[in-house]
Amino acid sequence: MSVDDQHDSSPGDTLEALLDLGALDALPRTGWLLRGVQPAESVAGHLLGVAHMALALAPRVDLPLDLGRVLAMAVLHDAAEARSGDIPGPAGSLLAPGQKHALESSLADDLLTPLSATARGAFEEYLTQESREARFIKACDRLQLGVRLVGYERAGWRGLDEFWDGLDPELFAEFAPCRDLCAELLRSRQDVS
Repeated sequence: MSVDDQHDSSPGDTLEALLDLGALDALPRTGWLLRGVQPAESVAGHLLGVAHMALALAPRVDLPLDLGRVLAMAVLHDAAEARSGDIPGPAGSLLAPGQKHALESSLADDLLTPLSATARGAFEEYLTQESREARFIKACDRLQLGVRLVGYERAGWRGLDEFWDGLDPELFAEFAPCRDLCAELLRSRQDVS
């Protein structure tokens, strides 16, 4: 453990934070629910999918990424939803600029600080999007949505076209493996249509 991870949280505080995070297992991704997809992917399932995506693509990135930080952000980037619920895009777009970021940061501070400074720092790093690792996880987040979308469409779900808008190839320009997978997802869509 690094000196930065030494903190004053009690084992009870840590236990309560871990129990709160466990809610992500049963929390469905709201966007899928709003389109009638049942059963809808859980937030925890999404986080695991983003971690899988990161493990698949990070080794292919030209300039090495810090895989520990990447994976920490992958499993924590939606942690605040354990307290806020999964706010769907249309609702989030109605919030004042910066309001969703402030809400998530405040909730994450309360939820992740009892775990470690590393956990809290990983969440904040993701929110600020200033590091290559954070931008990579943002790309993996979008790509995981695309993988899930292809899976749902192959299973026969329709009416999910709006989700394809999140797969604009320009969003993945910084990372060639992400750009390549996006292209493959878009080709897969044509196969399903």
